[in-house]
Amino acid sequence: MIDADDLIELVRNYNPKTNEKLIRKAYAYGLEMHDGQFRQSGEPYFTHPVSVAAILTEMQLDDATIVTALLHDTIEDTRSTYSEISKTFGKEIAELVDGVTKLTNLQLSSAQTKQAENFRKLFFAMSKDLRVILVKLADRLHNMRTIKSMRLEKQVQKAHETMDIYAPLAGRMGMQWMRDELEDLSFRVLNPEGRNSILRRFITLQRETGDVIQKITRDIRTELDKAGIEADVYGRAKKPYSVWRKMQEKDQGFSRLSDIYGFRVITQSEADCYAVLGAIHQRWRAVPGRFKDYISQPKSNGYRSIHTTVSGRDGKRVEVQIRTREMHEVAEAGVAAHWAYRDGQRAENPFAVDPAQWIAALTERFDNAEDHDEFLEHVRMEMYSDQVFCFTPKGEVVKLPRGATPLDFAYAIHTRIGDSCVGAKVDAIRVPLWTRLKNGQSVEIITAEGQRPQATWIEIVATGRAKAAIRRSLREEDRQRFEKLGKELARVAFEHIGRRATEKALTTAAKHMGLADSGELLARLGAAEITARDVIRTLYPDLPDKQGGEIDSAHAVVGLKGEQSFQRAPCCQPVPGERIVGITFRGKGVVIHAIDCPALEEYEHQPARWIDLRWHSGQHQPVHDVSLDLTISNDAGVLGRLCTQIGEQKANISDLRFVDRKPDFYRLIVDVELRDTEHLHAVMLALEADSDVATIDRHRDPTRKL
Repeated sequence: MIDADDLIELVRNYNPKTNEKLIRKAYAYGLEMHDGQFRQSGEPYFTHPVSVAAILTEMQLDDATIVTALLHDTIEDTRSTYSEISKTFGKEIAELVDGVTKLTNLQLSSAQTKQAENFRKLFFAMSKDLRVILVKLADRLHNMRTIKSMRLEKQVQKAHETMDIYAPLAGRMGMQWMRDELEDLSFRVLNPEGRNSILRRFITLQRETGDVIQKITRDIRTELDKAGIEADVYGRAKKPYSVWRKMQEKDQGFSRLSDIYGFRVITQSEADCYAVLGAIHQRWRAVPGRFKDYISQPKSNGYRSIHTTVSGRDGKRVEVQIRTREMHEVAEAGVAAHWAYRDGQRAENPFAVDPAQWIAALTERFDNAEDHDEFLEHVRMEMYSDQVFCFTPKGEVVKLPRGATPLDFAYAIHTRIGDSCVGAKVDAIRVPLWTRLKNGQSVEIITAEGQRPQATWIEIVATGRAKAAIRRSLREEDRQRFEKLGKELARVAFEHIGRRATEKALTTAAKHMGLADSGELLARLGAAEITARDVIRTLYPDLPDKQGGEIDSAHAVVGLKGEQSFQRAPCCQPVPGERIVGITFRGKGVVIHAIDCPALEEYEHQPARWIDLRWHSGQHQPVHDVSLDLTISNDAGVLGRLCTQIGEQKANISDLRFVDRKPDFYRLIVDVELRDTEHLHAVMLALEADSDVATIDRHRDPTRKL
């Protein structure tokens, strides 16, 4: 284990003015708190926080971050508390340690909804102080380096989590070295044979061709000496996972893969970068389409460099990155360069981005996401996307993720431009809106007054900003139609209980349901986000659910044993009057299916779970949801009239959703609350008789489960 003196020396190497007393105090405190604790490898637990601190010294971070690394597990795993750390080390360090603790407790899951919520929390924690995530990334890196001591299933879980979340996050923050190592360590766990095969092929290649890296490095240095350019040249073979990913993406074998070596030229000035580029292109032929100038068009995390791929020695493709020393520091540390030291001073690197501005730009578009899936979609787009740079007709640069379309370009300029887009020209040629843009193209957006976004645009665009704007516009456009539909649904529901849907009643209901006004309530009612029954129950909580002589819905089935509870199967939605059978479930009671439900085949070989049931005779309550599949004319007033007809049959609409919309017809699923099969037939007959109903069927979904 690194002792306190060695750790302080690592910090003093880049920050001679370090607060040695503070680091030594944190070291002693952490050692005391973790005394008697051991890692699964058998080592003292404190070896882990010290190793995390050492990783952060490689990034030349400030004292507060180093101290946080030493203490990052104390609140979670020892008797230490936030208040004690705040009192001993100050509020700044206590906040950082608490932030890391909260990130650790997120328990990031592969379940999509939960993962989206965890990403939201993760970005919130980052927004308070980005150093929290730097400590967490270093923590994960050390855990991955020592992962072999874990159980195999735990290794696989952590490797997946690292590959899905932490590695791309490190890349997004500009710490490509950390992303490469995290991916490769995960690759070692998830596909050890694949990784070993890449390493074996590298060894074979080196045996056959000699040390290619040393030869090409010497060739580049020779060309720079001829041009009189002072620069450092470094070469390396790419990480096994990077090579494997290229093989999968290009569907090529190792022998056909060309750019498996990477070289870096570090210059004294920006002008020298372009001089190096000229010297390399004069000596070797450039590969078309493999040139990127991130100096003139930097990435959002501050990354600047020139990338070019050339056909080098023996025709092998070689990628060369060219940048200045300051650019290299940002390329290595990414956003963390904001806290880095150089020559004993806090480095004022002109290329380092302000972390507050970076995280604000990253999270800005996430604020408009209305559900977990949409938020997660935005996160993945931001984390994994490379960038393309396109130009407006006036020569202004627009940054977009790879795969972006002219619609994304339009929305990147202004939401109004995107909403009114009717076409686009790329390099002066008219192209479809789904065209994928490439680096350096000039894009002109054609707009028309009165144009509105189409629902199909959501599938075309690639940016979260465009998707959010399109969804928002579609919601606004639908609001008036939903309000009208909601008004009709409310009228029918209120008449069903002998009351009127007055403006005062609707406003009161909206207030109690936490909605802005009656218009918002009607729009949500029409969009099936709330049901008419919700509104009625809000206003009249004491209104009885049944009338005299009706069978209690909780005791509507005969044949259950003792206090067995039952639920209707959502796949077949059985109603009184149909033959039924029960299937027992541990923890769910009995699930009732119609006797002809296809889902029953699943239980054919489990006869012990079957129960013979029947409905009580008599009048049942109208509480049994049945889904109806309707295709109706797309004409004014049709939907409202059909809702009225359902209400006239003393049935309540509990939900309504559109499945397909065409210029002349709508297809929709209507959930209706019914008493029994006779009630169902009466409703279907009334609707079928309407001339604007093209088809009507009972909708059953065998894939629906409880």
